[in-house]
Amino acid sequence: MAGQRIIGKKRSESTAFAVILFLSFLLIGVIALFFILINDAAAELTANVNHNHIKIDFFYHGSSVSVGGISEPDTDLIIKITSPEGHEVLKQKGKVAGLLWMNTGTLKFENVPNLYSVHSTKKIDELLYQEEMDKYAIGYPALEKHVEISPVSKEEEKNRWFNEFVKLKESSKLYMSSSGKITTTLKDGKQYYYILTDWPYQAPPGDYIVTVYAVKNRKITEKTDAKVQVEQVGIVKTLSNMAKKKGALYGVISIVAALIAGFGVGLIFRKGGGAH
Repeated sequence: MAGQRIIGKKRSESTAFAVILFLSFLLIGVIALFFILINDAAAELTANVNHNHIKIDFFYHGSSVSVGGISEPDTDLIIKITSPEGHEVLKQKGKVAGLLWMNTGTLKFENVPNLYSVHSTKKIDELLYQEEMDKYAIGYPALEKHVEISPVSKEEEKNRWFNEFVKLKESSKLYMSSSGKITTTLKDGKQYYYILTDWPYQAPPGDYIVTVYAVKNRKITEKTDAKVQVEQVGIVKTLSNMAKKKGALYGVISIVAALIAGFGVGLIFRKGGGAH
């Protein structure tokens, strides 16, 4: 009888332990589900690019890209489109002997994107604290702090050359900024946003990053990324590869093509009774 009581006690303890273990796992599962639901609710910002694979063919002359998605209601947005950072070398011009404009030196720009496009629901300085702009390199002043220019000796000189650099990029439509062009609509408790922007033909082949920032109380609360790929195709890709790998052959073909074009133009003028 004593042995039976001992066995029964052990079984009771085993059952209790199993129940406690089950409840522990159940509690862990509930907590994990709770955090998943919180993260899903917070990670509401989405970004979709309608034209994320741009093909450069023989008739290519730029394109357009639209960015749209969902964000929390009453949230301001900033959309930044950039290429990977790199370096550029530009010729510095100045007057020689007070008369002629000539190349007087070379300026090197480091940590600069070749393409930089920023769009926002309101003016950036109204949306963000300066610290936030600098942290995410949003806006020209923040980008200037991020860029290194040499040789320059003073901050005023760096500012002057950076402004000239931006003017050059803007003239090629590789740098641009706008405010108020992002449209937003409320539906089913969510905010839908959209913007259509031109894609410059001057932008070279490569991978570009579209980053959408959600802003509240002058701070970035969330961000998400998408990609745009620009790729050469067809005869453009063939000629580009030939120029890189077989420069001599490419040069010969270019000369022959120029001669044929010149000969064709000459024939047209003769048939049309050109100049006497």
